[in-house]
Amino acid sequence: MTKYTFTEKKDTRSGYGAGLLEAAKRNPNVVGLTADLTGSVKMDAFAKAFPERFVQVGIAEANMIGIAAGMTIGGKIPFASTFANFATSRVYDQIRQSVAYSTKNVKIAATHAGLTVGEDGATHQVLEDIGMMKMLPGMTVVVPCDYNQAYLATLAAAEHYGPMYLRYGRPTVPNFTSLDEKFEIGKGILLQEGKDVTIIATGHLVWTALQAAEQLLEKDISAEVINIHTIKPLDTQLILASALKTGCVVTVEEHNIIGGLGDSVAHLLSRTVPTPIEMLGVNDVFGESGTPQQLLDKHHLNEEGIIASVQTVLNRK
Repeated sequence: MTKYTFTEKKDTRSGYGAGLLEAAKRNPNVVGLTADLTGSVKMDAFAKAFPERFVQVGIAEANMIGIAAGMTIGGKIPFASTFANFATSRVYDQIRQSVAYSTKNVKIAATHAGLTVGEDGATHQVLEDIGMMKMLPGMTVVVPCDYNQAYLATLAAAEHYGPMYLRYGRPTVPNFTSLDEKFEIGKGILLQEGKDVTIIATGHLVWTALQAAEQLLEKDISAEVINIHTIKPLDTQLILASALKTGCVVTVEEHNIIGGLGDSVAHLLSRTVPTPIEMLGVNDVFGESGTPQQLLDKHHLNEEGIIASVQTVLNRK
């Protein structure tokens, strides 16, 4: 049985907003920028507390990235925030040239990522952003699983030097981790030990993976559950140790399986300890309009889908 429980549901974008406010209190160099989405990206409290350190650039995302890159030259730590689709696809050239190639200390804090944007539809449901960002040399990619972890990730980002992409979501999800837990960039978290199969999840689907593992135990299947909140750099040591122990792996993500978490894990395993792997995610299609749960169910990103993937990979051991 999982030891994790939750008493409330909260959105990870609000964890970001609270974390940014606290980071700004701790460090006067922290500044915030947004592209006409102050409330949506939960920067209201920051803007009110530190108006002189807040820049509203309007609907001009490319300019926002350029301004953020320039601010770093003066020692500032800019958090540039907008919807994930606009924070990546719309401004990829500026990120590549002005942030990644130039190794600027910019934090791209993207909200409304993945299928769970829901009714906003395919134009807003970016499912390629993790792949786009992890391909950039020197870019760190972080995907927190709940409100508390989003808060801690934001504080860690402010202390980390270098380009970083932080992926947050809109829906409320179980807030089950503790603020007392250590958050270390590049280090995954072993949530539950097991011996038959390893389930590696990221973002909103970490809680779903834990619930699936609980159901698997009723079928006498012992699942090890790992929260990979940092896609890049990947915690290779933790993943390899678990794969060697269980002999098979299932990855779970709210992202295209091409270029996402599963892609990174499969690449690692194929080069080191070839291991049967099932990658559960969106299978090379765009999103569509629907409620978040309808869309997750359609792509089998639920407990039943994880259990089915586990049973498939166990047959390949």
